[in-house]
Amino acid sequence: MAEIRLENVTRAYGSVKALDNLSITVHDGSFLVLLGPTGAGKTTTLRMVAGLERPEQGQIFINNQNMDGKTAAQRNVAMVFQQYSLYPHLTVRENLAFPLKSPLLKTPADIIKGKVEEISEVLQISHKLDNKATALSGGEMQRVSIGRALVRDPSVYLMDEPLSSLDAKLRADLRIELKSIQSDRGATLLYVTHDQVEAMTMATHVGVLDEGKLVQIGSPREIYEDPVSIYAAGRLGQPRINILPADLFGTAPSGAKWIGLRSEHIIYTEGSDGTVTRVERLGDQTRLHMRFKGHDIVTVTDAHTSLKSGDTLAVAPSHPLFFDQSGKRISS
Repeated sequence: MAEIRLENVTRAYGSVKALDNLSITVHDGSFLVLLGPTGAGKTTTLRMVAGLERPEQGQIFINNQNMDGKTAAQRNVAMVFQQYSLYPHLTVRENLAFPLKSPLLKTPADIIKGKVEEISEVLQISHKLDNKATALSGGEMQRVSIGRALVRDPSVYLMDEPLSSLDAKLRADLRIELKSIQSDRGATLLYVTHDQVEAMTMATHVGVLDEGKLVQIGSPREIYEDPVSIYAAGRLGQPRINILPADLFGTAPSGAKWIGLRSEHIIYTEGSDGTVTRVERLGDQTRLHMRFKGHDIVTVTDAHTSLKSGDTLAVAPSHPLFFDQSGKRISS
């Protein structure tokens, strides 16, 4: 596998900068997830690495080799798009085998057969191998699209929200399988998703993007527990972090404008300064929606809580994060 390195990469579409002097490194064997809203530059970054787009400024390196002038085929990358791309006239077996039949790879027939069967088992599509691609459901088509990347042994894998079209159970199963495959192969994987669960459970590193700029990079736990800004804090965590006036619970550090509280960092006891407005039961946990001094707060509680709308509670913070007027983190 290989390291991916972007150095001062800029790409604009008209007056909009999709990537703005972006520098980021995906270390050999790591699983880096890019997070950010639509327009943050996530997919553009993948397309740059793949060779489907060219930077206006800056350089891209794969395995320490400059990719200037190299086509997508010459980069030895495998990309899975958000919308599946299959050959409709071929069977599932033929679609999976197609990348291995490249004259450049010269893969023996028995190796092709073995890899196709192995990947089809992992993706739970072995019973569909002889079906035409047009006879598959949308979720099955996306599994085949993922499989076309996994049968190869490229330098890097690039995946653009590959699980978004799958049902919840299969999505959970494939999260485990993709992470296992990446770990077993020592693969370098650059992955785009809006799903925070995917980022927390699969990534070795998370890169937070905003308007084409890298805001923060670190392990999922580092981003969650030690965000550099309100923006970064909001990328991970369900329910979202509570952002409230810094002095809502008393004295705040100098320069603090906002206090950020994760749902698990809100302590409630018997009292009357907070009112439960809604109890949201999710099975394994229950979310309490509260009104406190004119502000809405969400916290988590026991799945079998007896609390109900209208109950009153005392509310206090634990492990608060403080931010200045611009949203940047300050020490507490």
